[in-house]
Amino acid sequence: MRDDALVRFTAHEIPREDLHALMARSDGPALGRAVWHLGMLIVTGTVLWRLRSTRWALPLIVLQGYMVAFIFCALHETAHRTAFRTRWLNPVLGTVAGLLGFWPYRNYRVYHWDHHRFTQDLERDPELFFPKPASALAYLLVLTGIPNAIRRIGDILRLAAGRADRPWMAPQERRPLTVEARAYLIVYVAVAAVSIVAGSTAVLVVWIVPWMVGQAFLRPYLLAEHTGCAFTRDCLENTRTTLTWPLVKLFAWNMPYHAEHHAYPAIPFHALPRLHARVRGKIENLEPGYVRASVKVARYLFGPAYRLATRERMTP
Repeated sequence: MRDDALVRFTAHEIPREDLHALMARSDGPALGRAVWHLGMLIVTGTVLWRLRSTRWALPLIVLQGYMVAFIFCALHETAHRTAFRTRWLNPVLGTVAGLLGFWPYRNYRVYHWDHHRFTQDLERDPELFFPKPASALAYLLVLTGIPNAIRRIGDILRLAAGRADRPWMAPQERRPLTVEARAYLIVYVAVAAVSIVAGSTAVLVVWIVPWMVGQAFLRPYLLAEHTGCAFTRDCLENTRTTLTWPLVKLFAWNMPYHAEHHAYPAIPFHALPRLHARVRGKIENLEPGYVRASVKVARYLFGPAYRLATRERMTP
């Protein structure tokens, strides 16, 4: 995989000098966001552990779950290597986020690079490799986090066993991906072993269970990014931006500005609000909130349009 700031993903043009100003990288915004996000996880996790046997446990699990699940957005931004100007900080934070979210950093990078190159391409976009939920029951199952947990753990085990055979895994990436998965697996086994020896459920209470619960928030957010959008090459048409509360954008690292991000992926997360002001009128799918976006997603997935697209994909 390579980083290429000059690859174009939209016909819309921004003057080169303005584009370069938006692409300027800095350590400060990402350091501040990382300290906030990880710090809140530690604070809330500590409170949750102390109150685990009280009536406050359930709301705290939900709160912790939201923040644990959305650490995925730190993984996403560092995978682009745009979060920090100091390049080595990207894989450091990305590895921490990948460990917390069960998605190895390099594995996600190669997956996500092809997603950007082939967004909404029915044959080559990795996000379309697995079918989306096509019924209300399947959608509810997705919200439980069970399918995601099976896929994440399954991918690590596949790679650890040397099966780096997904379409987005180039031959030169296969050995590094395998080594990485084995390293992650060693960490998880070590954490489990320490927990068993210590007789502690802390890992379950403050990490695993909240991560599962948090999928009820993360899955609709991710489905809203492209589902029901056009199957074209222009990312201001095939990607959805959702206007939402500042707190949501804070934990999502500004990724609700998703059409902007796909159209100009070399622009760091902290500049996306400024980019949004430049391209808002060109965005084909712009929703006023995640409730409205989720309604549109459900209408598409549970209606004839998705069945037709799936059928066309399966037809030789």
